[in-house]
Amino acid sequence: MRVMKWSMIALAVAAGTSQMAVASSQDESKGFLEDSKLNVKTRMLYFSRDFRNNDSGQSRAEETGLGFVGTYESGFTQGTIGVGVDAIGMLGLKLDSGKGRAHTGLFPTGSDDRSQDDYSKGGGAVKFRVSNTVLKVGDQFTALPVFATDDSRLLPEMAEGTLITSNEIKGLTLNAGHFTALDAQAETNHDSLNLTKADVVGGTYAFTDNLSTSLYYSKVEDYWRKYYANVNWALPISDKQGLVFDFNIYDTKSDGSAKYESFDGGKLDNRAYSLSGAYNIGAHTFTLAYQKISGDGDYGYGVDGGGTIFLANSVARSDFNAENEKSWQARYDLNFAEYGIPGLTFMTRYVRGTDAHVTGTNNGSEWERDVDVKYVLQEGPAKDLSFRVRQATYRSSDGVYYGSNSIDELRLIVEYPLSIL
Repeated sequence: MRVMKWSMIALAVAAGTSQMAVASSQDESKGFLEDSKLNVKTRMLYFSRDFRNNDSGQSRAEETGLGFVGTYESGFTQGTIGVGVDAIGMLGLKLDSGKGRAHTGLFPTGSDDRSQDDYSKGGGAVKFRVSNTVLKVGDQFTALPVFATDDSRLLPEMAEGTLITSNEIKGLTLNAGHFTALDAQAETNHDSLNLTKADVVGGTYAFTDNLSTSLYYSKVEDYWRKYYANVNWALPISDKQGLVFDFNIYDTKSDGSAKYESFDGGKLDNRAYSLSGAYNIGAHTFTLAYQKISGDGDYGYGVDGGGTIFLANSVARSDFNAENEKSWQARYDLNFAEYGIPGLTFMTRYVRGTDAHVTGTNNGSEWERDVDVKYVLQEGPAKDLSFRVRQATYRSSDGVYYGSNSIDELRLIVEYPLSIL
């Protein structure tokens, strides 16, 4: 699941409006080895989920793991058509677990209902570049609103397929992809999410530095076809004040054998949208958001990537995406850099959903309260080392979220990104 997609939109806009969209990136290539990059990200994650009053099954899931994600990106050979390679290597180690505390999503689970001590996976891709257009074929991470790999546990999902990214026109980023496999976060089996075929096309265009829009289409064989649209508008008021409005909408309809069904067994045919507004003044940001699901079935995703939900109220535990559900959010962010502590940030939010159509009721309700504190070292030998605490409290009157009425969740995350080349 995803939490506020403004950062992804900003990255796309920045790519489209950079000078590289005018000058040819391939003409400026220094070579296969000369432009190479090798990075390793280390993540230690403590994950605790207390199901509180769950008397019929596991009452608590609690595990700690250490993950390593290594990525090598070569440069491109010189010439009209540049050629390069990318490689991904991942390793997950179990630091603490137990038979009665497994199933956190951090590790694969064996037949004895215990988490594996370690697991690993990897892949590679070949890439080609002409001017400012790159074709990548093979294993890769994706961040498209209709096909996004998830990175919310120890190791991320990984997709296999072909993706074209083009920045030939200033302000415009175009994507087209064909994917045939998707590996789950805590699985080593190839295509553990059972993706047969997914085709995606779309792009983002920045009209100005403050106004951008996105439009995407996808078709996942035997699941659904989706349309997605976004409008993001930033309105500066002064040097230290501004407004940001963000609108997202998905239109989903079942396709083929419709393997994903609504709660009453029917096919999907729905619209999911969210509208958020944020007011920033100095160190403080205040956000309000509204989200609505209409039509038949909930907003479905997963086989097309666990991050494929660019909606405002997709938060730590719940997505508030049940059939007919309406939800609103109030959020507050604080950046301590304004008070002389750069790298320290704080966030809290409250989300409430009503009128959810789930098994047994048409009036399901749920709420969630999240707190997030993060500190990133700004200098010294351990620069960019980060410490993060994420706490979520979830309650539901009707088991809207996977049948659970009460969940208390805590994540302690330590990350260190190391640039070797």
